[in-house]
Amino acid sequence: MAGNKSYTIVEYFGGDDGYRCGYCKNEKGNFSHGMWSHTMTVQDYQDLIDRGWRRSGKYVYKPIMNKTCCPQYTIRCHALKFQPSKSHKKILKKMSKFFSKGELPTGQDDEEPMESMCEEAGPREPKKVCHPEVECPAITEIQKDVVDAKPAGSETSRKDPVSVPDGRPAATETSRKDSVSVPDGRPAATAPKPGVGADPNRPPCRKAKDLRKERRLQKEQMRQQAGGVSSNVTPTPATPTPTNQPKSLEDFINESLTDNPLHCLEVRLVRSNPPSPQFKASFDASYQVYKLYQMAIHKDPPDKPTESQFRRFLCDSPLEAEFSPDGPEVGYGSFHQQYWLDGRIVAVGVIDILPNCVSSVYLYYHPEFASLSLGSYSALREIAFTRQLQKQSPKLCYYYLGFYIHSCPKMRYKGQYQPSDLLCPETYVWVPIEQCLPSLENSRYARFNQDPDAGDSRVLKDVGRTLVLYRRTVMPYAAYSCKRKGSSDQTEVEQYANLVGQVCAERILLYRA
Repeated sequence: MAGNKSYTIVEYFGGDDGYRCGYCKNEKGNFSHGMWSHTMTVQDYQDLIDRGWRRSGKYVYKPIMNKTCCPQYTIRCHALKFQPSKSHKKILKKMSKFFSKGELPTGQDDEEPMESMCEEAGPREPKKVCHPEVECPAITEIQKDVVDAKPAGSETSRKDPVSVPDGRPAATETSRKDSVSVPDGRPAATAPKPGVGADPNRPPCRKAKDLRKERRLQKEQMRQQAGGVSSNVTPTPATPTPTNQPKSLEDFINESLTDNPLHCLEVRLVRSNPPSPQFKASFDASYQVYKLYQMAIHKDPPDKPTESQFRRFLCDSPLEAEFSPDGPEVGYGSFHQQYWLDGRIVAVGVIDILPNCVSSVYLYYHPEFASLSLGSYSALREIAFTRQLQKQSPKLCYYYLGFYIHSCPKMRYKGQYQPSDLLCPETYVWVPIEQCLPSLENSRYARFNQDPDAGDSRVLKDVGRTLVLYRRTVMPYAAYSCKRKGSSDQTEVEQYANLVGQVCAERILLYRA
């Protein structure tokens, strides 16, 4: 909860039934716990994903790791320490050739990731949710029955009821190139011949790349003064890299955005919940790209990717828009990063901006550009975006790639974004991925914490402290069980409380009819 003004309200559905796995195609091998979130604060979701949960629209689920056919381990990348690999540099060079010369590679790159989360591999949504009593509970109408029910660990944040206004960029970045120093080993220039020296009446000589950079800066300033600022989300230009230091991710991205390109790329950040005017204006174009993507990549029939499915899966979100004085300027919540190429949308990255991370939800793109490895390219751009946000919010320093699935070779690409950690499924501590891989080679399911005596430090020992929403009143489960004598849901509540942990159980409202 944020200052007792915002509530997270969930309905828990258990996880006893198996369903089809989108990775290994096992018809009944995929098992996960699930709950429908009517509304959720960003801090609550941050705490949940740090315990292995993940959202698909408003449905939040947690794989049953020791039971499901393809265990899915939460993975995060240390964005500030990230250095692009050779394959990442190759992708950026490929993009540079396309921007400057229009060269579109033939075929699809073998290293192209499918997406952050495969839709058919996700959970089944419950058939009946959204009870009228919980659809839109007014905060003033929800009252607490017991003073001790005040959730522990609540933090204050400002809820902004107004979305980003039209014409105002959610975040602005430039696509300028930085000057790069001459690498070591380059032959030194020969000494100039004796002469009369430089003409003091003429301006000093300057490098062509410095002149190009200055012209680009001037154009950008003129465009901003003319009121034509776009919601561009290009990485902030990095400072020139010393010759004895490797180039940064921003250096490589900015180098790919050449001067006077044949194709112009613009990345816009638009808030999807509540939908901003920019999001609404581009909804149809974004949906059409998604439809083409599903038909080409996932072989969906033309009538399957309906607008309602698109909206439910990729646009709806339980996360409230929140702003904090020490948070990023764009605020927290759910967004779409739209990749506009020459004035049209060619790819969309669905992301959540949370207190400690940028969480990648999904990526879809126009099939015409599949050979550009847009999945990998968008991940690099999202890491750079995380680094940019960290300058505004110091604790926001991780990039979450969703789930790492070692048993599915196509999903191992996420391990290439290093340094990265995997979440231990038993103790919920982060372990460097290189320490986890040997265990995953031997078994699909593995405990990563090497301390045999370590356990879940945030397990809820007293289920009576779990917060329950009953008849529009917030109360601990102990008070609820007294009101509902003979209630047989204690086992279910205990299971839910252990899955979400002490912090969330004492802060999130569990709906009980």
